[in-house]
Amino acid sequence: MHQEPPLAVPPRSRVRGFICAVAALALVTLTATTTPSAAGTRTAADPAAVVREWNAIATDTIKAGLGPRPSGQAAIWEGFVSVAVYNAVVGIEGGYALYKWHERGPAKASSAAAAATAAHDVLLAYFPAAKARLDTAYADSLAALPAGQARDRGVDYGKRAAARIIELREGDGRFADVPFTASPAPGIWRPTPPAFQPFIDTWLARLRPLLLASPQQFRPGGPPALSSAAYAEDFQELKAMGAKTGSGRSAQQTETALFFSGNLVEQVQTAVRDHAARHRLGITETARLFAAVNASATDAVITAWDAKLHYGTWRPITAIRLADTDGNPATTADPAWEPLLVTPPHPDYVAGHTTVAAAVARALTGVLGTSHIDLYVPSDVTGTTRYYGSADDLDRDVVDARVWGGVHSRTADVAGCRAGAHVAAWALDHYFRPVTKNGTQPFPPTAGQARPAEPKCGDGKP
Repeated sequence: MHQEPPLAVPPRSRVRGFICAVAALALVTLTATTTPSAAGTRTAADPAAVVREWNAIATDTIKAGLGPRPSGQAAIWEGFVSVAVYNAVVGIEGGYALYKWHERGPAKASSAAAAATAAHDVLLAYFPAAKARLDTAYADSLAALPAGQARDRGVDYGKRAAARIIELREGDGRFADVPFTASPAPGIWRPTPPAFQPFIDTWLARLRPLLLASPQQFRPGGPPALSSAAYAEDFQELKAMGAKTGSGRSAQQTETALFFSGNLVEQVQTAVRDHAARHRLGITETARLFAAVNASATDAVITAWDAKLHYGTWRPITAIRLADTDGNPATTADPAWEPLLVTPPHPDYVAGHTTVAAAVARALTGVLGTSHIDLYVPSDVTGTTRYYGSADDLDRDVVDARVWGGVHSRTADVAGCRAGAHVAAWALDHYFRPVTKNGTQPFPPTAGQARPAEPKCGDGKP
């Protein structure tokens, strides 16, 4: 189980940990808004700050550009920015294999200038409406660095790093017309109340991944048949625990559902920035951490949307209201049933939230070399912060949250969690790997450490 959120009365050590985390979160927030002179002092003392700052800028830019879109699309843009920054930093600093690029940076170039430039240029390419804000932030970043040849070389290399990612993503299937053609039938998805929106961003199911060979590389097997006992078990849990009113949820379970009902990608960025700052990760390790987390999350979204489009299963609100059509004697219809949360406009199987969360958790354990992720995750919805020491605890809470919110079956949650973990494990076996001193031969993926265990994914009932 995850450790209780700060609203509970924790042991003294937990109080100290939370106070430190709040201070770190405040510092990370401050770094995105301080004046150039303050930024100059900070960057000189902590070169990695520029990576954290541009992650915050990227998150704000993406959020403003997409608005409250109930889709995993935000993860795509975070991934693009993060791999560009990773290449810009690692190409100068060394230590790790570049992402789909072989152009090393010039000697004595500023990796901080390269990181800021790469992030700025990628964001500007995909969010041109944010140009004024991006240009201002970029000018502040450069002003924080000593003028001279090192900064100029870093800027030039950062531009090339950004251009490489933009070139790689040309013709990748973004915004393609991908129709959902299944006709409404028992078990098949159809638009859900209250807005009855069509299946959103279907093109994500066919988007060329950042790391995987194809969107279906880790497509899970199908959901249980409507007539099965497993389907009825999912149904009964959802009907009892996911209802808006009259549910069997405790107050803590309701808070968990609400905690993970917002923008998961944004929650992850804030938590990883805080982790990197508290652990004083250098610029290379910070860039690698964001690249591994966000590129894995990108491909987790693609994997989830591939399954959604392929299987096209109906959401709980449809399943419960139309249970008299499913042919299962163990289910009973309730035409007035409503979930705690508004149902997002895409199919149930698999759950995007759990796929992304598990990919993030597995990427963290892979990069950190331990299952102890030491993560403070905030929620704008509840206004609280939760501490996760264990990747399994994070996975379990996100799985439970989507069931208790009434928007996903446990089967869809668990299948998504397992798929996301497989995505990230494969990604770290093939990308962002340490290299030998001559910078050419990657070490074996698991050299010097054991592979983290298969995630539990909350498949047992709480």
